[in-house]
Amino acid sequence: MTHRVVFLDRKSIKANVRRPRCAESYVEYDRTDPADVVDRLRDATVAIVNKVAMREPTLAELPKLELIAMAATGYDCIDIDSCRRRGIAVTNIRDYAVHTVPEHAFMMLLALRRNLLAYRHDVEHGVWQKAEQFCFLTHPIGDLYGSTIGIVGEGAIGQGTAAIARGFGMTVLFADHEPPKAPGIEFTALDEVLERADVISLHLPLTPATRNLIGLPQLRRMKRNAILLNTARGGLVDEQALIRALEEGLIAGAGFDVLTIEPPREGNPLLELRRHDFILTPHVAWASDGAMQFLADQMIENIDLWAEGRPRHIVT
Repeated sequence: MTHRVVFLDRKSIKANVRRPRCAESYVEYDRTDPADVVDRLRDATVAIVNKVAMREPTLAELPKLELIAMAATGYDCIDIDSCRRRGIAVTNIRDYAVHTVPEHAFMMLLALRRNLLAYRHDVEHGVWQKAEQFCFLTHPIGDLYGSTIGIVGEGAIGQGTAAIARGFGMTVLFADHEPPKAPGIEFTALDEVLERADVISLHLPLTPATRNLIGLPQLRRMKRNAILLNTARGGLVDEQALIRALEEGLIAGAGFDVLTIEPPREGNPLLELRRHDFILTPHVAWASDGAMQFLADQMIENIDLWAEGRPRHIVT
């Protein structure tokens, strides 16, 4: 059986994307405004989306749609219940960012723990040139070796983060959340992890249960010298609470690759932070060249296997 396949936000994937074998027709759009989704998918049986929202009012106008192929792991932009009722399959990407996201998390962690931003600022402003000795020690420098990292989310990316952490000589704790998915993982209650860890790294999908998982009460539980990393989804952390925690010194720093609303066209208070203890990058932890090509290849194979009656990576 052949299908009409439409990719609504092709520009979000910087990789070679082959035409699906099952495609009778295949159309790509660089990006798609919400008002144009229905018109562009009216005759489509397969939609490829990355961040384009597919909610009940939209799905109700697309009776021919049979599959939504996510160009991502997270699928919070999809109304899964509506897809289930309408018999629309949803696939997502698995295990493609197991190296790039943990590496990005540790890039931010090392910069924060060793005060890279502060030292770079001092060098750029002539502090080294005025020093009385060969170096100057104006900011504390911490090691990762011997410290403890708490990982919230024990999927492939969380475990990839744990592997790097063990290489640095860190103790790894996995925070308990239901249901445990990975065998051989020893869980610790989240409150205990928050209290014991020197670093908290978030690797969870955004769901109603995980939204604002980290708020002011959780930040108060953390050590004063702890660092919070979020390379998953912006809504996992109460952003106003994070600002307060940094301003009041409740934690030592934070590295974020995500915001609650992206892109932040209406602004976001985290964009205004100009602090050496906070790093914000524009949702690029996932986007190494190798990871993106892996994603593109898996995405199209998901479509073809589904069309052949051998579906994989089905969300619903």
